[in-house]
Amino acid sequence: MQVLLTMLNGGISELLNYLSAHVVTCLVPAFFIAGAMAVLVTKGAVVKYFGAKAKQWVAYGVASISGMLLAVCSCTVLPLFAGIYNLGAGLGPAITFLYSGPAINILAIALTGGAIGWHMGIARGVGAVVFSIVIGLIMAFLFRKEEAGRIADDSIPENAVSEKPGIFLVIFFGVMVAILIVSTSKLAPWIKVAIDLSLINSLAIMVHHYFQKGEFGSWMHETWTLAKMVVPTLLIGVFIVGMVTSVLPAEWISNYVGENTFAANFLASLVGALFYFSTLTEVPIVKGLMDLGMNDGPALTLLLAGPAVSIPNLLVVNRIMGFKKTIAYFILVVIMATLTGWLYGAFFA
Repeated sequence: MQVLLTMLNGGISELLNYLSAHVVTCLVPAFFIAGAMAVLVTKGAVVKYFGAKAKQWVAYGVASISGMLLAVCSCTVLPLFAGIYNLGAGLGPAITFLYSGPAINILAIALTGGAIGWHMGIARGVGAVVFSIVIGLIMAFLFRKEEAGRIADDSIPENAVSEKPGIFLVIFFGVMVAILIVSTSKLAPWIKVAIDLSLINSLAIMVHHYFQKGEFGSWMHETWTLAKMVVPTLLIGVFIVGMVTSVLPAEWISNYVGENTFAANFLASLVGALFYFSTLTEVPIVKGLMDLGMNDGPALTLLLAGPAVSIPNLLVVNRIMGFKKTIAYFILVVIMATLTGWLYGAFFA
């Protein structure tokens, strides 16, 4: 009974913490960005740069480094992933973006280098970029027949890329990304509020001058539709993770990952891929485990698998692209993180 109460308290505590610390600062801006994408970025634009007929080096290159501009976790990236996937992006580039978004943002790499060492920070950055491209390519190959049917109507005319001027779209989405970055930063609360209010005011001016009749309502509708699809499943997943982690002490994990064995890396990868790590918290967690004896190899494995995948993330991804693709993605993340950490521990640590 005591264990059950502890688990329930852990689930409630994790859920309340997530609601207070992440919904407003992370998810809300991400939903608005994804909603605006659905309205302002036409299917032609996504197909041109991320579709099956797009230049592969462009599609995978842009998708793999896009996370460097965002400070998002495995859950915040979901609305953005759903947006480009539903607009016709190829499975490979979309998966590359899904992984790279939370895995290689600048803040995470910098914090890893400062807290653990730049050898680990560089290994994480390089590993994540290569990692995301390889997983995307494998996913595209495994499900090439299904994808051919999903994006068979991707012959979009060149002039249908966007109805808005390119410079407007760059500034508009740049302002919203800036709101997301500022809201998740470590700035003083009053500074964040002041900057966010000025950025929101800029958005209001652009909406007033450049939006056509009905576009603002469509934006709000798409944002709400995405929120209804993602949030309920996401919160259930966060609650489950809180229940499990409340009875799983960090010392227990460190006892099994003290050496750079394949089994230790696999365990670190599996744990990282199942449990939720909020933005940037993976670094102090891994640093603490390393202080308790965790080897460099499993540490890198946890840094690669932890931020990008979690139970809440997988539950929502399943709703977006189906069970088979979700399972394949999960398995690939676990295998790739295991191999990367193991090789790093053997040759570079």
